[in-house]
Amino acid sequence: MMIKFYYHPSPNPLKVALFLEESGMPYEVMPVDTRKGEQHLPAFVAINPNAKTPAITDGDVTVFDSNAILLYLAEKSGQFLPANTPVARGQMLSWLMFVATGIGPYSGQAVHFKHFAPEPKEYAVNRYVFEAERHYGILDAHLAKQQFMVGDSYSLVDMAVWGWVRVVPFILGPDAMGKMPNLKRHFDAINARPAAQRAEALKAQYTFKTDMDEDARKQLFPQNARLAK
Repeated sequence: MMIKFYYHPSPNPLKVALFLEESGMPYEVMPVDTRKGEQHLPAFVAINPNAKTPAITDGDVTVFDSNAILLYLAEKSGQFLPANTPVARGQMLSWLMFVATGIGPYSGQAVHFKHFAPEPKEYAVNRYVFEAERHYGILDAHLAKQQFMVGDSYSLVDMAVWGWVRVVPFILGPDAMGKMPNLKRHFDAINARPAAQRAEALKAQYTFKTDMDEDARKQLFPQNARLAK
């Protein structure tokens, strides 16, 4: 049975799109327009209780959270895993969770407070931009010592990093990548891969709402409903 990939053109789903394109695993795209609130529809919440993209279904199997999906697909396909040693597996899990618990959340909060939150927001912007910069700096320092994130070969961890590094200029500013040459070298190498170009091209095949109007804000930032009470 073909994998169904619940997709939106944002950083976390792009990681999964890259893996699917690299691996050649057959899949069907199920677009989810988050600015229209489709992530809150009961049919999608039944797949991902967290109401976030991405998610996949593979027959009777459901997986949500982008990094969990990467690990599932890598183990299912036997592709893009590091060497089968305790040392390499420890590194893989550590860096995969570093992206999941650090890079993703701090990047997302930095974007929210810089670009979408109401004033006053100086403290929050400083907090989250600082932590995002610190986390990307850790990646840059790690990649100064080696070509890829784990061992000597391209793996699912590199894909997880690529998903977020694509939007570093939006997160940290247009000059940020110039200050992290090792991370830029890593990003450019992945970005040049045909699979990355196919993953990026997916968004042109579907129509997603781009306006950040009042309804989109309501769908993306439901916490603001509390402020209206």
